[in-house]
Amino acid sequence: MEQVINDARARMDKSLEALRAELAKIRTGKATTALLDGIKVEYYGNMTALNQVANVTVLDAHTLSITPWDKSIVSHVDKAILEANLGFNPVNDGTNLKIPVPPLNEERRRDFVKLVKKFGEESKIAIRNVRRDANEHLKREEKNKKISEDQLKEAEDKVQKLTDEHIQKIDDILKHKEKEIMEV
Repeated sequence: MEQVINDARARMDKSLEALRAELAKIRTGKATTALLDGIKVEYYGNMTALNQVANVTVLDAHTLSITPWDKSIVSHVDKAILEANLGFNPVNDGTNLKIPVPPLNEERRRDFVKLVKKFGEESKIAIRNVRRDANEHLKREEKNKKISEDQLKEAEDKVQKLTDEHIQKIDDILKHKEKEIMEV
């Protein structure tokens, strides 16, 4: 019984981490290295993650700096960023790239808020699916006479509390991200 609840907690925590990772990629008008996660650069014929071929740093609130370890791929990095269609225009000085992060306009902010809400809803669905799986597992245990009806009820209550806690955490994360995006 405890194993089912611990497994549910672990899976719900993974859903929260996935949400945080997705939200980190959403621009808020502030420079963060997470904005460039997922960009792949052609490096000796292979598509390689940007952070594996270059040092990505935040210079200030509105500027990112990329210093490729191999100076010969600066143009490949520049091209990869433009092709990623993130709305960035890198400034190439031959050895480094500087990326000014433009401020968001009102319409773009609203689009990002909708996207954040969509990610939040997907996470809530994932949490509810974990709850359903845990409850089904517990009901099978009760049916097979491994736990009593009272134990089933108690375990289902624990799973529901766990679900409520994680849904609340998602709401808090979304509220914080929304505020961050709408902040001018």
